Amino acid sequence: MKKKLLVYGGLTLAILIYGFFAAPNLNPLYADGAMFWAVVATLYLAVYQLMDMKGFSLQMENGPGGRPGLQFHRGEGGKLKKWVLIVLAVIWGIYLIAVAGSSVLFGSRAYRDQMSVPVEKSFDADVQAIDVNQIPIVDKDLAYKLAGKQLGTESSLGSQVVLGEPTMQQVNGKLIWAVPLHHSGFFKWVANNDGAQGYIVVSATNMNDVQYVRDYKIKIQPNSYFMDDLERHVRFGAGLFTGITDYSFELDESGRPYWVVTTYENKWGFNLPEANGIILVDATTGQMNRYDMDNIPAWVDRVQPEDFIINQLNNHGQYIHGIFNFSNFEKQRTSEGHIIVYNNNRCYLFTGITSVGSDESAIKFVMVDMITKESVEYKINGATENAAMSSAQGKVQDLGYTATFPLILNVNTQPTYFMALKDAEGLIKKYSFVSVKNYGIVGVGDSVNEALDSYERALKQSDADANIGSGETGKTLSLEGTVLRIAQEVSGDGGTTYSMLIKEKPNLIFRAPSELSAELVLTQPGDRVSMEFPDTKDSTVVLSSFDNLEISQLPATETSSSVSSSDNRNVSSDRPASSQ
Repeated sequence: MKKKLLVYGGLTLAILIYGFFAAPNLNPLYADGAMFWAVVATLYLAVYQLMDMKGFSLQMENGPGGRPGLQFHRGEGGKLKKWVLIVLAVIWGIYLIAVAGSSVLFGSRAYRDQMSVPVEKSFDADVQAIDVNQIPIVDKDLAYKLAGKQLGTESSLGSQVVLGEPTMQQVNGKLIWAVPLHHSGFFKWVANNDGAQGYIVVSATNMNDVQYVRDYKIKIQPNSYFMDDLERHVRFGAGLFTGITDYSFELDESGRPYWVVTTYENKWGFNLPEANGIILVDATTGQMNRYDMDNIPAWVDRVQPEDFIINQLNNHGQYIHGIFNFSNFEKQRTSEGHIIVYNNNRCYLFTGITSVGSDESAIKFVMVDMITKESVEYKINGATENAAMSSAQGKVQDLGYTATFPLILNVNTQPTYFMALKDAEGLIKKYSFVSVKNYGIVGVGDSVNEALDSYERALKQSDADANIGSGETGKTLSLEGTVLRIAQEVSGDGGTTYSMLIKEKPNLIFRAPSELSAELVLTQPGDRVSMEFPDTKDSTVVLSSFDNLEISQLPATETSSSVSSSDNRNVSSDRPASSQ
C-alpha cells in the first residue's frame, strides 16, 4: 500500500508541477485540453497496470553506463487487463475522431463562411483626409530601436530591464508605439519583485518624439516567473477553462498599462477559433476583469488576433467553391504581408487580396475591424505590397535601402502606396510613393513632402488619369477668385510646387507645379487669379491652368513677389498605419 501511495503521489505531484509551469487549458473541448486529459488518463492507467503486475518492484541500482537510477522489475505472471486497453482505446479513439472531424474535409462550408462577406465600398468615399505630416512613418522595428536608444540614456536602467514587444495604438488621438520594460533575468526579478520600472512611448509619426514613462511598474510580464508570468497569471485566474491568446500591451487614456488578452472558442470541433471577448489585466497590480464582445472598453484597440483574421480570409478564398476545386477557379489568398492601420479612430488590419498563383498583382484590398471583425473591401486592381516595395527599392538600388511595408493613401484620386526607405542600420533615409495601378510610377524624396512632389510630377508626366471611385467626374471647372495665401516648396530634385488658398473656395487647397505658369512666382496674397481644375471631391486640387489677372497691371520694373512659406497641404488616406 505504501508503495502504491508513493508511486501515485509522485505521479500526481509531477502532473501538478507540469500543470503549474505549462499552464495548459483544462477544457477538453479544446485540442490542447483534450490532449492534456488524454495523457493524464493514460499515465494513471499505465501506472495502475504496472502496479498490478506480480512481482512488480522499483529499486535504486546502477543502470546502463553504470549510472544509478530507479529501475523497474516485475516477476513472472504479469498480465495486461483488457478493460485498461479498452478504456485507453476509447479515450484516444474519441480524441482522434474529434481531430479528424474538425478538419476541412467535413466542414468546408464552415471554413469558407467564418469570415463574413466584406462590404464593398468606394475607395474615394471611404478615405480619411490627413495632413502629410501625420502619416505614420515609424514601423515596429524602428520603434524598437528608438526605444532602445532612449533606454540607453537612462543611467543603470539598461542593466536591469530589457525591452518588450512594441504595440501600435492610438492614445488620446495620438498614434504611438508602446514598449513595455521587462526584467532582464531571474535575479533582477527577485530584486525588483514589484515590477520593472515603466514603459517607453514612441510616436508613430515623429522619430524625435520618444518618452520614458516611469509612473507605473510592469509587474505582470510575458515569460516572467511564477505567478508574475502573464500567461500563467491569466490561466490560473480568469482563463482556466477557456482559450486564451494574443497578449497585447495597451495603455488607457490616462496612460495606465494593461495587457489585453483575447479569449476564444472553436467554431468547428477543435478548429476555427473565434474571438469572443477579452481578459483585461492591470500590468501593475495584476487585477483581472473579463469582458464579452458587447462591452469592450472604448479605449481598447485590439481584440481580434491578426493570425485569426488572415487565416479566415485565406480559408474564404481557398474554399470558395469547396475543397475539390482543383482548377483553382476564383481561388484567392491574402498577399504576403499585412499592416495594422487606423481610420476614424478605429483599428483595422489591412491587406491585399490576390488570385492564387499571382505574385505581383492584387485584385482588391480588404480591411477588417480589429474589434468587431467587420470587413470592407475596395475593388482596386494593381500591384501587391511586395511589388511596390521592390519598385521603390529599385529607385534607390545604388544606395541599398530597403522599404518598410507600405500603407495606402489617396493622392489626387490615385490609390498610392507610401513607405519609408531605410539603411542597413534600420534608420529612415528617404520616403517613397508608388502608384497602386502602375507601380512603375514612383516618387522618392528626403522628406515626405519632397517624395509627394516627386510622385505628383511622375503622375503628370505619365498622364496617369486613372480614377478610383467617384472622386473625379471628368468635368473641368473654372474659378476666378482672390488669393488668400500662397506658399512655394522646392523638392530635392529642384522642382518647385505652389500651394494656395482662394477666398471663394476656402475649403480647397490648390496646387500647381512651377512649369504650369511663369506667373506663379509673381503671385501674392490679394491677387485676382483665374484657374481651371478637375471636378473632384478631394480637399487638394491640382490645377490644369493658371492666369494671374493682376500681372498685366504691374509696372514693368516689378519682378518679384511676396511668398508665404507655410504649407497646409493634405492628402487623403484610408488611415494611418504600422508594420507587424
